Amino acid sequence: MIEFDEQQKRLVLKLVYYGPALSGKTTNLLCLHDRLQQEGRGELMLLDTTEDRTIYFDLLPFFYVAPSGLKIKLKVYTVPGQVRHDATRKAVLQRADAVVFIADSQVSQQAINGESFANLEQNLAMVGLDLEKLPLVVQFNKRDLPDLVPEDELRATWAPTGLPVFMASALQGVGVLETFQAAVEALFDAIDHKLGLRERFQVDRDAFVRAIVKA
Repeated sequence: MIEFDEQQKRLVLKLVYYGPALSGKTTNLLCLHDRLQQEGRGELMLLDTTEDRTIYFDLLPFFYVAPSGLKIKLKVYTVPGQVRHDATRKAVLQRADAVVFIADSQVSQQAINGESFANLEQNLAMVGLDLEKLPLVVQFNKRDLPDLVPEDELRATWAPTGLPVFMASALQGVGVLETFQAAVEALFDAIDHKLGLRERFQVDRDAFVRAIVKA
Protein backbone atom coordinates (compact mmCIF):
# COMPACT_ATOMS: atom_id res chain seq x y z
CA MET A 1 0.00 0.00 0.00
CA ILE A 2 2.52 2.58 -1.22
CA GLU A 3 2.04 6.21 -0.17
CA PHE A 4 3.26 8.02 -3.29
CA ASP A 5 2.80 11.62 -4.45
CA GLU A 6 4.33 11.91 -7.93
CA GLN A 7 3.65 15.63 -8.23
CA GLN A 8 5.45 16.36 -4.98
CA LYS A 9 8.05 13.66 -5.72
CA ARG A 10 7.46 12.14 -2.30
CA LEU A 11 7.38 8.46 -1.38
CA VAL A 12 6.67 7.18 2.13
CA LEU A 13 7.37 3.52 2.87
CA LYS A 14 6.34 1.58 5.97
CA LEU A 15 8.27 -1.32 7.51
CA VAL A 16 6.59 -3.12 10.42
CA TYR A 17 8.29 -5.34 13.02
CA TYR A 18 5.79 -8.00 14.11
CA GLY A 19 5.98 -10.92 16.53
CA PRO A 20 5.04 -12.31 19.93
CA ALA A 21 5.17 -10.27 23.12
CA LEU A 22 8.72 -9.76 24.42
CA SER A 23 10.33 -11.42 21.39
CA GLY A 24 12.64 -8.43 20.92
CA LYS A 25 10.88 -6.13 18.46
CA THR A 26 11.52 -2.94 20.43
CA THR A 27 15.06 -4.07 21.27
CA ASN A 28 15.73 -4.40 17.54
CA LEU A 29 14.62 -0.81 16.95
CA LEU A 30 16.61 0.50 19.88
CA CYS A 31 19.70 -1.22 18.50
CA LEU A 32 19.04 0.20 15.03
CA HIS A 33 18.60 3.68 16.42
CA ASP A 34 21.92 3.42 18.26
CA ARG A 35 23.92 2.01 15.36
CA LEU A 36 22.63 3.72 12.23
CA GLN A 37 24.02 7.02 10.99
CA GLN A 38 22.53 10.10 12.60
CA GLU A 39 22.09 12.12 9.38
CA GLY A 40 18.45 11.81 8.37
CA ARG A 41 17.62 9.60 11.33
CA GLY A 42 14.44 10.67 13.07
CA GLU A 43 13.48 10.65 16.72
CA LEU A 44 12.64 7.28 18.21
CA MET A 45 9.33 7.31 20.04
CA LEU A 46 8.61 4.68 22.69
CA LEU A 47 5.45 3.91 24.62
CA ASP A 48 6.08 1.41 27.40
CA THR A 49 3.82 -0.60 29.68
CA THR A 50 4.63 -2.98 32.50
CA GLU A 51 3.16 -5.93 30.60
CA ASP A 52 4.38 -5.39 27.06
CA ARG A 53 7.05 -2.88 26.24
CA THR A 54 5.34 -1.40 23.19
CA ILE A 55 1.65 -0.74 23.59
CA TYR A 56 1.23 1.22 20.40
CA PHE A 57 4.21 1.72 18.14
CA ASP A 58 7.77 2.84 17.80
CA LEU A 59 8.40 5.22 14.91
CA LEU A 60 11.87 5.38 13.43
CA PRO A 61 11.88 7.40 10.19
CA PHE A 62 14.73 7.50 7.69
CA PHE A 63 15.08 9.92 4.80
CA TYR A 64 16.70 9.61 1.36
CA VAL A 65 16.72 11.98 -1.64
CA ALA A 66 17.37 10.50 -5.10
CA PRO A 67 19.32 12.38 -7.81
CA SER A 68 15.96 12.92 -9.59
CA GLY A 69 14.67 14.81 -6.55
CA LEU A 70 12.43 11.99 -5.34
CA LYS A 71 12.24 12.15 -1.55
CA ILE A 72 11.87 8.79 0.16
CA LYS A 73 10.90 8.41 3.80
CA LEU A 74 11.10 5.01 5.46
CA LYS A 75 9.07 4.64 8.66
CA VAL A 76 9.83 1.69 10.91
CA TYR A 77 7.19 0.55 13.38
CA THR A 78 6.73 -2.21 15.90
CA VAL A 79 3.42 -3.63 17.06
CA PRO A 80 2.39 -4.77 20.56
CA GLY A 81 2.74 -8.51 20.95
CA GLN A 82 -0.04 -9.19 23.44
CA VAL A 83 -3.22 -10.72 22.04
CA ARG A 84 -5.43 -8.15 23.74
CA HIS A 85 -3.82 -5.43 21.62
CA ASP A 86 -4.84 -7.08 18.37
CA ALA A 87 -6.84 -4.07 17.18
CA THR A 88 -3.70 -1.95 17.52
CA ARG A 89 -1.69 -4.51 15.57
CA LYS A 90 -4.19 -4.29 12.72
CA ALA A 91 -4.02 -0.49 12.78
CA VAL A 92 -0.22 -0.46 12.58
CA LEU A 93 -0.21 -3.07 9.79
CA GLN A 94 -2.43 -0.94 7.57
CA ARG A 95 -0.54 0.28 4.49
CA ALA A 96 2.55 -1.75 5.44
CA ASP A 97 5.01 -2.17 2.58
CA ALA A 98 7.15 -4.84 4.26
CA VAL A 99 7.27 -6.87 7.48
CA VAL A 100 10.01 -8.25 9.70
CA PHE A 101 8.75 -11.12 11.86
CA ILE A 102 10.68 -11.38 15.14
CA ALA A 103 10.47 -14.86 16.66
CA ASP A 104 11.80 -16.13 19.98
CA SER A 105 14.45 -18.85 19.58
CA GLN A 106 13.70 -20.61 22.88
CA VAL A 107 12.17 -24.09 22.65
CA SER A 108 9.39 -23.12 25.04
CA GLN A 109 8.24 -20.30 22.74
CA GLN A 110 7.81 -22.15 19.45
CA ALA A 111 4.06 -22.65 19.74
CA ILE A 112 3.66 -18.96 20.56
CA ASN A 113 5.76 -18.07 17.50
CA GLY A 114 3.41 -20.15 15.37
CA GLU A 115 0.34 -18.50 16.82
CA SER A 116 1.81 -15.06 16.25
CA PHE A 117 2.72 -15.81 12.62
CA ALA A 118 -0.80 -17.13 11.99
CA ASN A 119 -2.13 -13.93 13.55
CA LEU A 120 0.08 -11.91 11.21
CA GLU A 121 -1.31 -13.71 8.19
CA GLN A 122 -4.88 -13.21 9.43
CA ASN A 123 -4.43 -9.53 10.19
CA LEU A 124 -2.74 -8.83 6.88
CA ALA A 125 -5.73 -10.31 5.10
CA MET A 126 -8.08 -8.21 7.21
CA VAL A 127 -6.31 -4.97 6.19
CA GLY A 128 -6.20 -6.00 2.53
CA LEU A 129 -2.59 -7.19 2.23
CA ASP A 130 -1.38 -10.48 0.74
CA LEU A 131 1.29 -12.32 2.73
CA GLU A 132 2.48 -14.04 -0.46
CA LYS A 133 3.21 -10.70 -2.14
CA LEU A 134 4.48 -8.66 0.79
CA PRO A 135 8.25 -8.49 1.38
CA LEU A 136 8.84 -10.50 4.56
CA VAL A 137 11.99 -11.28 6.55
CA VAL A 138 12.16 -13.60 9.58
CA GLN A 139 14.49 -13.18 12.53
CA PHE A 140 14.98 -15.71 15.32
CA ASN A 141 16.07 -13.57 18.24
CA LYS A 142 17.55 -14.36 21.67
CA ARG A 143 20.28 -16.69 20.39
CA ASP A 144 22.28 -15.71 23.49
CA LEU A 145 19.89 -17.59 25.81
CA PRO A 146 19.88 -21.30 26.81
CA ASP A 147 17.44 -24.00 25.63
CA LEU A 148 17.26 -22.86 22.02
CA VAL A 149 15.98 -24.58 18.92
CA PRO A 150 19.12 -25.43 16.90
CA GLU A 151 19.80 -23.13 13.97
CA ASP A 152 19.90 -25.96 11.43
CA GLU A 153 16.48 -27.15 12.60
CA LEU A 154 15.00 -23.67 12.25
CA ARG A 155 16.47 -23.22 8.78
CA ALA A 156 15.22 -26.62 7.66
CA THR A 157 11.73 -25.79 8.90
CA TRP A 158 11.61 -22.43 7.12
CA ALA A 159 13.47 -23.40 3.95
CA PRO A 160 10.28 -24.36 2.03
CA THR A 161 8.93 -20.82 2.50
CA GLY A 162 11.85 -19.26 0.64
CA LEU A 163 11.89 -16.41 3.16
CA PRO A 164 15.16 -14.87 4.37
CA VAL A 165 15.84 -16.14 7.91
CA PHE A 166 18.33 -14.54 10.30
CA MET A 167 19.68 -15.56 13.70
CA ALA A 168 20.10 -12.72 16.17
CA SER A 169 20.68 -11.48 19.66
CA ALA A 170 19.19 -8.00 19.68
CA LEU A 171 20.50 -7.33 23.19
CA GLN A 172 24.04 -7.95 21.93
CA GLY A 173 23.43 -6.28 18.58
CA VAL A 174 24.05 -9.48 16.63
CA GLY A 175 22.04 -9.98 13.45
CA VAL A 176 20.01 -6.78 13.84
CA LEU A 177 21.56 -4.79 11.00
CA GLU A 178 21.65 -7.85 8.75
CA THR A 179 17.93 -8.43 9.28
CA PHE A 180 17.12 -4.79 8.65
CA GLN A 181 19.24 -4.62 5.49
CA ALA A 182 17.55 -7.69 4.04
CA ALA A 183 14.17 -6.10 4.71
CA VAL A 184 15.22 -2.81 3.08
CA GLU A 185 16.56 -4.64 0.01
CA ALA A 186 13.37 -6.69 -0.37
CA LEU A 187 11.30 -3.55 0.09
CA PHE A 188 13.26 -1.69 -2.58
CA ASP A 189 12.84 -4.53 -5.07
CA ALA A 190 9.09 -4.65 -4.49
CA ILE A 191 8.64 -0.88 -4.86
CA ASP A 192 10.92 -0.78 -7.90
CA HIS A 193 8.75 -3.43 -9.54
CA LYS A 194 5.64 -1.31 -8.95
CA LEU A 195 6.95 2.22 -9.56
CA GLY A 196 10.15 1.80 -11.57
CA LEU A 197 12.45 3.48 -9.06
CA ARG A 198 15.56 2.79 -11.14
CA GLU A 199 14.28 3.89 -14.54
CA ARG A 200 11.77 6.63 -13.70
CA PHE A 201 13.50 8.23 -10.72
CA GLN A 202 17.18 7.24 -11.06
CA VAL A 203 17.21 5.58 -7.65
CA ASP A 204 20.26 3.33 -7.39
CA ARG A 205 19.48 0.26 -5.30
CA ASP A 206 22.90 -0.01 -3.66
CA ALA A 207 23.07 3.70 -2.91
CA PHE A 208 19.58 3.62 -1.41
CA VAL A 209 20.39 0.67 0.83
CA ARG A 210 23.73 2.15 1.89
CA ALA A 211 22.13 5.49 2.72
CA ILE A 212 19.63 3.86 5.07
CA VAL A 213 21.59 0.97 6.51
CA LYS A 214 24.99 2.65 6.85
CA ALA A 215 26.08 2.36 10.45
